[in-house]
Amino acid sequence: MGILDSVERGLERAVNGAFARTFRSGVQPVEIAAALKKELDIGSVVVDRDRVLAPNRFVVRVGQKDADRLHGLGTTLERELRGVVTKHAKRQNYQLMGEPDVEIRADASLTTGVLQIDASQVEGAVDWVAAIDVDGTRHTLPRGTTTVGRGSDCGIRISDSAASRRHLELIWDGQAGIARDLGSTNGSKINGERFREASLAPGIVITIGQTALSFQLVPGRERPRSSPQTPPAPAPTRVHPRATETPSTPSAPASGAPGIDQDFWRGL
Repeated sequence: MGILDSVERGLERAVNGAFARTFRSGVQPVEIAAALKKELDIGSVVVDRDRVLAPNRFVVRVGQKDADRLHGLGTTLERELRGVVTKHAKRQNYQLMGEPDVEIRADASLTTGVLQIDASQVEGAVDWVAAIDVDGTRHTLPRGTTTVGRGSDCGIRISDSAASRRHLELIWDGQAGIARDLGSTNGSKINGERFREASLAPGIVITIGQTALSFQLVPGRERPRSSPQTPPAPAPTRVHPRATETPSTPSAPASGAPGIDQDFWRGL
C-alpha cells in the first residue's frame, strides 16, 4: 500500500466515523453494494492484456445494531449482494478465481452507520449447503431423508395444529432434492396449490397450515445465528464513507423471502 492509499484510508475513516456519530443512521444495502463495486475496482490486478483478476471473497463488517438489522433480511440480502459482485465483474471484464461470496459480520468496534470491507481472492467454488428456514430458525438438511411434522421423532418439528405427526419428507442427495407429502390430512402447498411431490429449488416456499418452510442454498460457512463462528484471519481492510450512488435492479427476491427496500435495486 502506498502513502496516498494510507492517506485516503485515513480520510475515509474520519469522514465515515464523524458522519455516523452525527446522524446515527444505519448502513443501507445500497451503500454495501456501492462499496463492493469499489473494492472490485480497487482490488483488480492486470495479469495480461486479456486477463484482470479481481477479489471474490468479501467480509462486510458493521456495528452490532446494523448487523442485527441486516441479518433480519435472512439470506436474501447476501444472495443479492453476490449478484452485485457477479454483475459488476462481468461489466468490467474482471475474472474471479472462484464463485463470489459476501458475508455480513458484526464488529463491536464499529459505530452504527459505519461499514468496513475485507476483500480477498480465494480460489475454488463455494461449498453450498441445503437448508430449510422455519419461523426464523434455519435447519441444515443432511443427505438422505428429513421428516417434517408434529411428531417428536421428526427431524424438523413444527407445532402447527394443522400439521400431521409425519407430514412431509425432504429428500436431499447433495445436488438436488424433492419434497414429498406423506398423505397428510390437510396437505402441503406451494403457491397455494396442493402437491404430492415437488422438486426443491432455492427460494421455494412450502406451506403446512400456517407454517412456511423456505428452501435455501447457503454458503457452507453459514450456520444458525446462535452457533459461534471462528473468524478467519483478517484480510486487507478499507473503510468506506456513506455511499451516494444509487445502484439497479437484478431480479426481485424470491417469493416468501424478506423484502429489501426498492432503492437497493436501482442502477446496480
